[in-house]
Order: sequence, then structure tokens, then C-alpha cells
Amino acid sequence: MGALNATPKPARTSKAVFAAAGSPYFSTVLALMGAVVILSNIGASKGVAFGPLITDGGFFLFPLAYILGDVISEVYGFKAARRSILVTFGLAIFSVLAFWVMIALPSADFYDGQDALERTLGPIWRIVFASILGFLVGQMANAWVLVKLKERFGERGLIGRLIGSSGVGEFLDTLIFCSIAASVIGISTAGEFMNYVVVGFVYKTGVEIIFVPLTSLVIRWFKRREPGYAQQPTQDGGNRT
Repeated sequence: MGALNATPKPARTSKAVFAAAGSPYFSTVLALMGAVVILSNIGASKGVAFGPLITDGGFFLFPLAYILGDVISEVYGFKAARRSILVTFGLAIFSVLAFWVMIALPSADFYDGQDALERTLGPIWRIVFASILGFLVGQMANAWVLVKLKERFGERGLIGRLIGSSGVGEFLDTLIFCSIAASVIGISTAGEFMNYVVVGFVYKTGVEIIFVPLTSLVIRWFKRREPGYAQQPTQDGGNRT
């Protein structure tokens, strides 16, 4: 009888809570991410050396894209993060097509910058391909790991999941990007390539770790202002859209 009258256990639900992605806050972060990725793609066409350390001209911008991605993943969930990554992916492709058209247009007689334009933006398609492929894989991995950790631990452990997800995402992103972009910026030896990968990974991950306190403050700022954040989450940890 005791077994028959036992109170049934409630269905297990996700501990994670996410805001709806239809707010102006989400669209603002999405626009910033697109601008950062496009500008970093342009800067990445320049090889940069600080003594023995080798990197590219977009090194100071690209970590910002991951910080913005962390904000979207933590506040709005994996579905919104996936949408933002795909939109940014499309914007990057559009930008390289626009550069191609600019180069192909016939130059006016008074214009003497065609060679410089071709040298700066000519190889950009390979940089963009390297960047968007690395960005796609790295950001997806970053968002997936962050959301899965949030589903497991709820609101606790924000700093830990920011660092953990960033490490996974940045490693995959850096390895893919450097493998394709190295020859474009003039890297030709195995030693230079390893230098490029290690410096890129350590730098990008280090920047994200340094900015984790600021990222946490930004995330809390968004959470306080998103009216839908306190709503119950969906079973799969996604956001209500």
C-alpha cells in the first residue's frame, strides 16, 4: 500500500534559464559580433611579429568575438548562439564577395591605389575561409560546452564554465585558422607554424581569462535587464523565441 500511495517524483527539468532572443539587447550584441569578425578578417591578412612571437593584425579583435559569444550563450542559450554564429558566418562571406567586386571594378584614371588594394584585400578570401571555418567550429563548441555546463550546474560556476568553454573553442578555432591562413601571411616552416598556433591559442585564451570578471559583469547586466530571463527554461535548455 505504501508503494501504491507514494507521491510520484516530479519530472526532471533543466537547471538552466535563458532569456528570449527577440530583445534589442540580443540584436545589438549580434551586430557587434559581426563587425568584430569582419574587421579581424581584414587585419588577419597582415603578419605581425613582436620579437620572436608571430601573430596577425587581427589578434586584438578576435577574442572580443568570443566574449560576445559567451554573453549570447549564457544569457540566451544554444539556439540563439547558433543563430548568431550562422548570421556572422553569412556576413563574413558577404564581406569577401564585396571585396572581390571592389577589386574587379575598373579603376578610374586618377586612382593609383589598385595594387595596394589587391595586396591588402586580394588574399582575403583565404583568410576569411580560415577565419569563418575556425569561427564556426570554435564558437559552436564554445557555446555547446558552456550551455551544457549551465544545464548541469545552473547559475552556479559562471566563471568556471566561461574559462572551460573558451579553452575548448579557442583551441579548435586557432588550430583550424592557423592551418589555412599560415601560408597567406608568409609562414612556411614547421617551427613558425607551431609558434603561430601556440601564441594564438595562449593569447586568445589568456585574453578571455583576463576579461572573465568583466564578461561576468556584462552577463549579469544583461540578465538583470532581460524581462524573460526569470521564466522557466525549456526541457532542452534552449531559449523561448
